[in-house]
Amino acid sequence: MNSFLEGLPHCKSLDMRMVEVSEGKARMALPYNEKLIGDPETGVVHGGAVSVLMDTCCATAVMAHPANPQSTATLDLRIDYMRPAVPGQTITASAEVYRISRSVAFVRAIARDESGGPDDVPVAQATAAFTVYLPEEAAQ
Repeated sequence: MNSFLEGLPHCKSLDMRMVEVSEGKARMALPYNEKLIGDPETGVVHGGAVSVLMDTCCATAVMAHPANPQSTATLDLRIDYMRPAVPGQTITASAEVYRISRSVAFVRAIARDESGGPDDVPVAQATAAFTVYLPEEAAQ
């Protein structure tokens, strides 16, 4: 799956890293980098970088699903930004496919920084839908 990331220029540019991939699940990291700062006064990473991380992590979980879709594309992605990431810390996203039909995969994701946040509040959480094409017997 690392070759998957290396084939996506925006992921390579952001230095995103695959942490773990299993059946219908993925975990990816976005190391802190000053070029990703969205607010120069605070050093907080731009929300767009977090969005790319979460979208790519969700897509990776879909591609890793046991039904083995051959391709996918984002249909819908809703991200709730809960708090700013702590400057200087890596942001890690975890995604899981919780339902897959013949044509749509439904995914949940959460992004956290190394601090864990106050009261364990994540940086962001997302729900998403992705295109898939599966034979009828493979769909749940």
